[in-house]
Amino acid sequence: MEPRAADGCFLGDVGFWVERTPVHEAAQRGESLQLQQLIESGACVNQVTVDSITPLHAASLQGQVRCVQLLLAAGAQVDARNIDGSTPLCDACASGSIECVKLLLSYGAKVNPPLYTASPLHEACMSGSSECVRLLIDVGANLEAHDCHFGTPLHVACAREHLDCVKVLLNAGANVNAAKLHETALHHAAKVKNVDLIEMLIEFGGNIYARDNRGKKPSDYTWSSSAPAKCLEYYEKTPLTLSQLCRVSLRKATGVRGLEKIAKLNIPPRLIDYLSYN
Repeated sequence: MEPRAADGCFLGDVGFWVERTPVHEAAQRGESLQLQQLIESGACVNQVTVDSITPLHAASLQGQVRCVQLLLAAGAQVDARNIDGSTPLCDACASGSIECVKLLLSYGAKVNPPLYTASPLHEACMSGSSECVRLLIDVGANLEAHDCHFGTPLHVACAREHLDCVKVLLNAGANVNAAKLHETALHHAAKVKNVDLIEMLIEFGGNIYARDNRGKKPSDYTWSSSAPAKCLEYYEKTPLTLSQLCRVSLRKATGVRGLEKIAKLNIPPRLIDYLSYN
């Protein structure tokens, strides 16, 4: 009889490209009882489709917590990559499933896998799950991970207008003026015409005079007399207050790792709240 791998696959079948298997289907649909029966009967949990999708990818993308748990317990490869290079953690973040994210991390999923595409943090920002964003940051996600198409996670959150995610990123120390082809998050905010987003970025030190690779400032992407145009025009004519400038300068000086120490400073709570944007 042909030997089996630890996950129940026949060794000759591991990594073999196939069409979607019953394991993939059960995992995607959340049919945990059927999945458990398939695993117990010896079905391979690491079988990949022609686009390198494993059952764990399928379950994670749909936020099927129980199926993710069964697959991991049966030896599913936690950092397997599909044809785009994405891991199950990327897919769990794309689904916005905080429970799947926690499970994958508990099994050793890399929060900063060496990808040439969107990172788990990018995916969480795309889905708009501020809870996932906060968890990933807490376990060491790279705030400045760069994707050649999307830029940084902050670029993504701004382009999708996920204000909660934007604030979590900025509070954690994300570079408000990070550039993608010289385009900043403020350029994105101007393009989507979101005044609340524009004001938030400026309060965190966004450069209203930054120019992209076309030589345009954020205000150049607004319609004359529109609310975003008036907002940017106001800040171009009115400098930030001294208190705001001090807040931005102090946070920049402390660095990302020092921001958490602000709450421990021996200063009035009101000042701590101000420096922490509470």
